[in-house]
Amino acid sequence: MHYEILKPVVVLIAWTLVMCAWMMAVRMPALKKAGIDMSKARGGRPGILDGMVPEQAQWPAHNYNHLMEQPTLFYAVALTIALSGTGNGFNAYLAWAYVGLRIVHSIVQATVNKIAIRFSIFVLSTLVLAALTLHAGMAVFRG
Repeated sequence: MHYEILKPVVVLIAWTLVMCAWMMAVRMPALKKAGIDMSKARGGRPGILDGMVPEQAQWPAHNYNHLMEQPTLFYAVALTIALSGTGNGFNAYLAWAYVGLRIVHSIVQATVNKIAIRFSIFVLSTLVLAALTLHAGMAVFRG
């Protein structure tokens, strides 16, 4: 089987759920403190709470949103690699590197939120994703 690459996929999904819980644990008290009554609140747009609650209370939410963006490409490329039979070895290591970088990115964004650090981690994870995409292309177009 060539499914080792699916292990980091599951870990990133689990991490995303951790960030969802972190977001709720930080945001709910901030909403209450800001006097926002959830029973009367109506839907809005992403980021509507920026400026209404402390900036630090929004950082986990911003990261959760980021985990709904680029990682969706990772999920697709990882599944492509797994289905192509090339999901072990170097590709699995790359997938673990991507997940590790995304977890570090989350921790930085949800705590100190230094953009220079976040951006460096983002660039590294994007390069890893590009390598995985190249490998997926090589696997599906070979032959």
